[in-house]
Amino acid sequence: MSLAPLLAVPLAGLLSAGLIVALKPLLQRYALARPNARSSHRVPTPQGGGIAIIAATLAVAGLLALPGGVAPGGAEWPALMLATLVLAGVGTVDDIRPLPASLRLVIQAGAVAALVIATEGRLLPEMPLWLERGVAVLAGLWFVNLVNFMDGLDWMTLAEFVPVTAFLTLLGLVGAFAPAPALVAGALLGGLLGFAPFNRPVARLFMGDVGSLPLGLIVAWLLFRLATEGGLAAAVILPLYPLADATLTLLWRLRRGEKVWQAHRSHFYQVATVNGFPVSEVVGSVFAVQVGLAGLAGATLLWPRPAVTLACLALAAGLVGWLLRRFARPRVKGL
Repeated sequence: MSLAPLLAVPLAGLLSAGLIVALKPLLQRYALARPNARSSHRVPTPQGGGIAIIAATLAVAGLLALPGGVAPGGAEWPALMLATLVLAGVGTVDDIRPLPASLRLVIQAGAVAALVIATEGRLLPEMPLWLERGVAVLAGLWFVNLVNFMDGLDWMTLAEFVPVTAFLTLLGLVGAFAPAPALVAGALLGGLLGFAPFNRPVARLFMGDVGSLPLGLIVAWLLFRLATEGGLAAAVILPLYPLADATLTLLWRLRRGEKVWQAHRSHFYQVATVNGFPVSEVVGSVFAVQVGLAGLAGATLLWPRPAVTLACLALAAGLVGWLLRRFARPRVKGL
């Protein structure tokens, strides 16, 4: 059992926090987020804190992978690093001067495709490889964007993905997940925790696209690797809240004929704040549901039987559906 994923957590956490302290004056000057149609804040606030999360993740994962020979062979490891840096670069530019949505999408698709092609392992061996890879690219591209869409409230991204990365780190520590993705999960967990004190409500710093875009890519890769190792149901259950919120919101906006590429505040977690839920309750509820989903994902791995898998999937869908329905209705005082 390798302890590298566990060691990565405090190292990345300290590096992330230190980088934020060092970079915050620059972010305050050059990357100020002003309130818009999508914002939940009313005061201009510096964004771009995600640069520290991603830098800490890549630096610590790369540092700890080398001496232990953890990095996978072939092009997978350099493709992950390069694709992550490309999306971080796009996010950096977009945080300072917004790019056209079409250009962003093309670059994102290229980064996701490069990583999918380089990643070893098959999800559905009975499916033609070209079709499997095509579906994986589309799914990865959507995941990158939905993570960006769901980063619209203080601590929201942390509530969604700290449980996911903690779960994957734990899997690696017990030998149930490949060493390389487990190490990346631990480093990403540390990076998120290092960012947490600066983003707690009311946030003094936002993650920005420089963090949310590459974060979505890394988590998508982690879940794809989990799925290829026999954890398909777990890979679906783990991100189910952000996946359901973003996907249902997109479908309903399409149905209403809205321009889905424009800023909005239609996500369930955003509607919840309009319906009287305080930010702390929204993110606390999401965090609790994500912890519950991690438990259900773990059950599918501990007892890999069809009946258990179906029951866990049903419970996960019910739990997420309950929370979405709760957010969509006015808050009842005292509950």
